Amino acid sequence: MINAAFHTGVWTLIFFVVGMINPKWPLFFMKKPDRFLILIISTVLFMVSATLFGEGNRRKALEEQATKEAVSKILTPSSAPVPVPVPETPAVKPGSSTK
Repeated sequence: MINAAFHTGVWTLIFFVVGMINPKWPLFFMKKPDRFLILIISTVLFMVSATLFGEGNRRKALEEQATKEAVSKILTPSSAPVPVPVPETPAVKPGSSTK
């Protein structure tokens, strides 16, 4: 997505410069194109490029975070129960007293 945002931004810049020089070139299908229309279209295209760039960065950060979490789960497995030693008590015979 970041790549698409970069390419859209470059095309927007080219469209803006060429349209400011001669509006009839990019808006060849109109009878009377003006520079204000070029400015409006360029502004919308710039906003699209900026949104694509921001969304691409957000997705990239989420992917990196998910990768780090997956790697950390693999490297540090969940804790397993550890056996705890129990002290031995002396066995008491039936019928004997402890005096």
